[in-house]
Amino acid sequence: MKKNLFAILALLMVASLVLGACATKETAKTFKVGLVTDVGVVDDKNFNQATWEGVLAAQKELNFDAKYIETKDAKDYDANIQLFIDEGYDVIVTVGFALGEATINAAKANPGIAFIGVDQFQGEEVPGVAGLVFDEALSGVLAGVLAAELTESNTIAAVLGTDLVPPVVNYNRGYIGGAKWVNPEINIISTYHPGGMDVAFTDPEWGASTAKQAIEQGADIVFAAAGNTGNGALIETAQHDGLYCIGVDTDQWLTVPEAHKCLISSATKDISLSVVELIKLAYEGKFPSGNYVGGSSLAPFHDFESMITDEIRTKLNEALEAYKADKIELPEK
Repeated sequence: MKKNLFAILALLMVASLVLGACATKETAKTFKVGLVTDVGVVDDKNFNQATWEGVLAAQKELNFDAKYIETKDAKDYDANIQLFIDEGYDVIVTVGFALGEATINAAKANPGIAFIGVDQFQGEEVPGVAGLVFDEALSGVLAGVLAAELTESNTIAAVLGTDLVPPVVNYNRGYIGGAKWVNPEINIISTYHPGGMDVAFTDPEWGASTAKQAIEQGADIVFAAAGNTGNGALIETAQHDGLYCIGVDTDQWLTVPEAHKCLISSATKDISLSVVELIKLAYEGKFPSGNYVGGSSLAPFHDFESMITDEIRTKLNEALEAYKADKIELPEK
């Protein structure tokens, strides 16, 4: 009798362990993360790509299902988000300022889903929405200081996306403020794309021609903050001997090899790392609401490392401290 009882108990224990393991495995299988790009492609060598790489890094660590939808037209934002909602996704990542309204509307209608809005500042807290934001003015300041320290013509340029997007404006504000902090007399040619959000970041031809115009006006350093439009500016600058360019959002040395000849650094945001952090919080049931601030900095100097003197490095550190102390004046736009 005792032997039978022990046998039954042993079977129950084994069954419970098997069921527990199955439940854990099932949870990992069913947790799903979807990403909706802004207008453009996921491998844009910039913003969409950096965000998707963050999703993939989190997937590797947590073993969940992941999928992306490339937005072809701005009018499809709501529909693309809804596709993931209908498929029961746990986390939906939307990329870019332009998707802000669609993200908030979807979150209000679907309180059980965690929404990560990249570059979407939250004016008021909406449950289930984490606005992943960055201090673009900070990395812009560092890019401006670097440009002002390296220019020989005393003219530098910025090729920018639309001024309808606050992060783009903040990059330019920082760039101008940092350069003028070094040299108040420096000449800065800043040009915003004249189109709307549907074309301003997917127009490399305009980026190239705008960079070329600035170079013809004497600019010897071009800062490009305009997605794939900016990639066009970087590649154009690389066609000219003796010039430098500065990328944006990610370390573009890794994504735009065509610009290696001029790409001295990039004004970066810690997009991928911050996306990983937020997905992990959602996975653990600790997802925050409101604004979640990611890091901002300059990327490594790569092949130009030897050009960055101790004096320039000191100036960059001083600029960082001056910015934190509100001692660098930024223009409105």
